[in-house]
Amino acid sequence: MAYPELQPLSPALQSLQMSLKEQGVKYAMASFVDIHGMCKGKVVPMEHFDRMMQGSELFTGAALDGVPQEINDDEVGTMPDPDSATVLPWNSEIVWFASDLHLVGQPFEACCRTILKNVLKQAADMGYGFNLGIETEFFILKVTETGFGPVSDRDTLPKAAYALPTVLDNYKILDRIVSAMNGLGWDVYSFDHEDAQGQFETDFTYCDALKMADRLTFFRFMVKELAREAGYFASFMPKPYADQTGSGAHYNMSLADLKAGKNLFEDPGDSCGLSKLGYQFIAGVLKHAKAIVSVTCPTVNSYKRLVRKGSMSGFTWAPVYVCYGNNTRTNMLRIPMGGGRVECRAADISTNLYLGAAMILAAGLEGIRDGLDPGKPHTENMYTYSLDELRAMGIETLPKTLGDAIAAFAADPLSKEVMGPLMYKTYVDFKTQEWEDYHCHVSDWEIQRYLKFF
Repeated sequence: MAYPELQPLSPALQSLQMSLKEQGVKYAMASFVDIHGMCKGKVVPMEHFDRMMQGSELFTGAALDGVPQEINDDEVGTMPDPDSATVLPWNSEIVWFASDLHLVGQPFEACCRTILKNVLKQAADMGYGFNLGIETEFFILKVTETGFGPVSDRDTLPKAAYALPTVLDNYKILDRIVSAMNGLGWDVYSFDHEDAQGQFETDFTYCDALKMADRLTFFRFMVKELAREAGYFASFMPKPYADQTGSGAHYNMSLADLKAGKNLFEDPGDSCGLSKLGYQFIAGVLKHAKAIVSVTCPTVNSYKRLVRKGSMSGFTWAPVYVCYGNNTRTNMLRIPMGGGRVECRAADISTNLYLGAAMILAAGLEGIRDGLDPGKPHTENMYTYSLDELRAMGIETLPKTLGDAIAAFAADPLSKEVMGPLMYKTYVDFKTQEWEDYHCHVSDWEIQRYLKFF
């Protein structure tokens, strides 16, 4: 197969190479993601930096989840984004690059990062930039004789939210994580103990959606490594405990004027602080909510979180209704106090943000193009309504299982428009098989309930 001949590096890339070497960097990671949003890649000595930046590193897609290739296909190659250069906070001899996948010198249509870039171009053609903030919820746990549990022996409260003693018990690992984030320029403005035992959240400043997708991808990679160094492990499983809350990854979204940089979702004169454009964006997302949630909540376990109560003593705080409102947290979409942005609460920390952001942005843009109206906001606690009352109001529920979500994704024309034919089929096939594998599994719950019952 013929690849372009090696060209001299541009002055900007020469400067980057020199700067990295001066910092003591010895190796570069050309990284991309599989269907799960997990980092894959190769490590390249800095002496071959010029080759790596021109696509020298090749990968057999058939060896990975959801990189749709046959074993006899030409390899895909990484084209690193120089703007994403990130020196590992726990190993300053290595720099990480988010990369697009190419196939024989052309963008690979099923590359997750390219799929997001394609939708961002649609927004740019309409004059919009897409700003995105993610609330990162996750667990820091240790292995125990009975399986796993929180690091602190004081982390036992049934309602553990905002507990300061257990924040202090986890101070060393939390400080390591937050210091690393701030060292990368992410501007963490708060962190806390979340509602479940061993669960934490970091909040950091929003940025453009592509950069945020790169950052969340790196965040999960980094936190797992830092936790491991400390003798613990980090979990980004949406709901590891049946009787405690799960880990969300709320999408906080706004559109900006590409020329002026103005927030186009802001309207101080509106009762919720949101502009007409923002309401149209909401309407588009609600129209495609069931397909979107298959990507923002992409695992079997995700739907153990998207319940009102389940095994818990109180409400889960997770939205299960296709509706929107102001500061109430029981809607799928929330307009936080002060307005100017829209929060999607139907997203969890297992999301592949490249794909999730692409789906939700495309839906919002459709709402704007078609001038859709989301109706009146719901400011009440939606959990207090019965299902009959909700049906009478015309409010639907989100999918209850991954199987239902994938069926909605497959039936929605937007899915193929966003993903392209190859990734659309790959996503449907992969997630359908994931659901069938789970559905055929005999769980401990079934053994305990039925083995000697009949």
